[in-house]
Amino acid sequence: MRAMIMDALAAPLEVRDVEAPTAPDGGIVVEVHATGLCKSDWHAWVGHDDVSLPHVPGHELAGVIVEVGAGVRRWSVGDRVTVPFVMGCGACEWCLAGDAQVCPDQQQPGFTQWGSFAERVVLRAADTNVVRIPDGVSYEAAAALGCRFATAYRALTGRARVQAGEWVTVVGAGGVGLSAVMIGVALGARVIVVDRTPAALEAAARLGAEHNLLADGSDIAAAVHEITGGGSHVAVDAVGSAQTSRDAVLSLRRRGRHVQIGLLPTADGMTSMPMARVIAWELDLLGSHGMAAVDYPEMLSLIESGALRPHDLIERVIGLSEAATLLPGMDTASPAGMTMIDPRRD
Repeated sequence: MRAMIMDALAAPLEVRDVEAPTAPDGGIVVEVHATGLCKSDWHAWVGHDDVSLPHVPGHELAGVIVEVGAGVRRWSVGDRVTVPFVMGCGACEWCLAGDAQVCPDQQQPGFTQWGSFAERVVLRAADTNVVRIPDGVSYEAAAALGCRFATAYRALTGRARVQAGEWVTVVGAGGVGLSAVMIGVALGARVIVVDRTPAALEAAARLGAEHNLLADGSDIAAAVHEITGGGSHVAVDAVGSAQTSRDAVLSLRRRGRHVQIGLLPTADGMTSMPMARVIAWELDLLGSHGMAAVDYPEMLSLIESGALRPHDLIERVIGLSEAATLLPGMDTASPAGMTMIDPRRD
C-alpha cells in the first residue's frame, strides 16, 4: 500500500509503497477514504510526541472495513466506519465507565502506532472504539469528527456545559476552533472568535460568530470584557500557546470556565497561567482530550438532522503527495477550515 512515511523527525516526508497491515485479534483493517490534515500531525512530525521511526502520521479517518480480526463481534467487512483519535483498551475502569478518551493504555493512530496517511490502517479494540457512519454522512465529514470536531463538541457540551445565551470566546479559527464556533452557535451561545488572519475570521463569521477580533497585538481580553459587559462565560484555547491560553483565561468573567484544547508543548512540559486571576475569580480550568465512541450517537444525530454541519468546515481535499509538502508548514501556515486527504489519490 502507499503511505506517507516519516524516516526522521522534522525531515521531508516521502510517499512510498509499504507492506499492508493485517487485522490483529480484536481489531480491524480499514481502507482509508478520508483523513484529516491536523496540526497535531505536525506535533508528531516535529517530535513533540514520542513516535517510533519510521512512522506514518494521521489520526482523523473514515473508510471501509476490509479485514476483521478474531474476536470482533460488532463489525463486518464492508461496514463504513470512523473512530475517535484516542482508542481505549476496552477493559480498564475508565473504558468500562465510558471514558475511553483517558484510558491509560490507549492507542492513537498516527502517534502510538502507524496512522491513516496511508491506504489502510489498523484499528484495535474495535468493539470498544469503532463508530458506524450513518448513510447520509460523507467519509470526509466523518473523518472530521475523530479529533477536531468531536473534541470541540465534548469541550463545549461535556466539559464547559455551555448554555443558551452564554458568551463563548474561541481563540483560534482553524479546524477545531471553527468546529467550536459551529457547535457553540448550535447550542444557542453568543460566540466571539479571535484569530490572527482575516480569512479565518471571515470563515467564523459565516458560521455565526457575532464578533471577530484580530489578534494583532492588541489587548484581546479587554476587548472581550467590553463586548460582553464583564467577560465571557466560557473560553476555549483552540491554538495552544502561552499567549493564546492567557488571552482565553483573562477574557473570562468571574466564575467562568476555560477549556484548553490546543496542545501546549514547552521545554519543561509546563505552561504559566494567570493563577492569581483563577483563584480570585474562581475560574474553572478544564481539559478536553477527544470523545469516546460511546458518546458519538448524540453528536451524530445532530449531524443527521442538519443542526451540525461538519462538512461545511472542509475547505479542500488533496492527495498524499500534496499533503506531504503541506504538513511541515502547519505551525505557521495552517489554512482556515479543514484539509482532507484521500490516500487513494496520487
